[in-house]
Amino acid sequence: MTVNEGVDITKTGDRGVLKRIIKEGEGTDTPNAGCQVTVHYTGTLLDGSKFDSSRDRNEPFEFNLGKGSVIKAWDIGVATMKKGEVCVLTCAPEYAYGAAGSPPKIPPNATLQFEIEMIDWKVEDLSPTKNKGILRHIIEQGSGFESPNDGALVTVDLEGKLLADGKVFDTRTVTFNLGEGSESNVCEGIERALEKFLKDEKSRITIQPKYAFKSEGNAALGVPPNSAVEYIVTLKSFEKAKESWSMDGSEKLEQAKMFKEKGTNYFKASKFQLAIKMYKRVITLVEDMPEDNSETEENKAQAKDLLISAHLNLALVYLKVTPVHHFEAKDHATKALKFDPNNVKGLFRRGQALLGLGEADVAMKDFQKVVEAEPQNKAAANQVLVCKATLQKQKQKEKQLYANMFDKFAKHDSELEKIRAKEEVDVIGEKVGEWGTGEGEWTDEQRDRKPTEFEKENPNILMLDKDGQFENM
Repeated sequence: MTVNEGVDITKTGDRGVLKRIIKEGEGTDTPNAGCQVTVHYTGTLLDGSKFDSSRDRNEPFEFNLGKGSVIKAWDIGVATMKKGEVCVLTCAPEYAYGAAGSPPKIPPNATLQFEIEMIDWKVEDLSPTKNKGILRHIIEQGSGFESPNDGALVTVDLEGKLLADGKVFDTRTVTFNLGEGSESNVCEGIERALEKFLKDEKSRITIQPKYAFKSEGNAALGVPPNSAVEYIVTLKSFEKAKESWSMDGSEKLEQAKMFKEKGTNYFKASKFQLAIKMYKRVITLVEDMPEDNSETEENKAQAKDLLISAHLNLALVYLKVTPVHHFEAKDHATKALKFDPNNVKGLFRRGQALLGLGEADVAMKDFQKVVEAEPQNKAAANQVLVCKATLQKQKQKEKQLYANMFDKFAKHDSELEKIRAKEEVDVIGEKVGEWGTGEGEWTDEQRDRKPTEFEKENPNILMLDKDGQFENM
């Protein structure tokens, strides 16, 4: 290799991608997989003939790094570039277009050279709505091809600081199950990011309040409300949770029972969001069980009981969270009642949800069914009374509304009659020349007459035109 060929930047050291820097870039940051990069480039064959150039088009080229949208040499080489850097990549055929080439400009088995200028890049956005709520910048690439999944047991090194003043508030190594990080004071943004990590990856994660500690902050860590934070996160190790497709029916039932117990414990501790996660995992596992005859009757019966219990518990949790989610509570109670139409818990919780949704008449039917099944159930009996009182109030409001409406109509009719009577007198007087200047003509006073207060408030009432006919004003 001559001095001008550049250095080998391949992991295997096979000289497939050589890099020569023409102009040094700024700082130390480089883009990572997932970033949207913007570059200018000129591509040539080894004999110097140009086959493509973004500069000739005066149009920078954008692509997502590390996603296979460009040749392999680019994913490798551009990931090493700093902002403002200009370099030349010499790309062997196996890192470019291979034996096929790219006719008609690039022949088979061609070694290519690209002069590339790094203009800028956008950091990878991991937030669900791509609103820059969770940004990841990889500092050290991880190894392997697998990432933690929901429920995986992960061990991470954390260093968290406030974006506002740089104050470090969290430095520790912590092990937890992904999806239950809040139990270990790990925020949602880190959990979402870790689902994209490879083992041993080290990244800087910038997290807005919505995915950090929200409006409550975190007193234990010293994070004020509505704080944006930045973490340096290293994934030391992880053990993936077993995927449901790899379990048989009995394994799914055992996992579902474990999640149900976890959910119940979280509910008792008023950790409602975690309880919701656990109960939803129960439903996912059990609903994924085959519906054919491969399952025993005992397993089918257990699956049904778990589904009913999970839906009933979700209905209860949604009635407890703030703000109350009446629609979700109604939905889960209804799903439980499809399996057991006379389930008093399902009827009672659906009744509560319906009452919260303003459907007191339908809610009362559910509560009455509970009373019929359990005459001693005072809570249901009280709710029947609440429904009756609510319906009575609604009737009173409707009665008052109609009464006001009729009063308004009566007043309207009375005022209208007065106007009609006056206008008729005006027209008669005009026609006999008592006030008018001639038959069928308006006096200046009549023409310039200002509308009455009633006419201002009721612009659509009938008024007399100059020919003595009624018209809409």
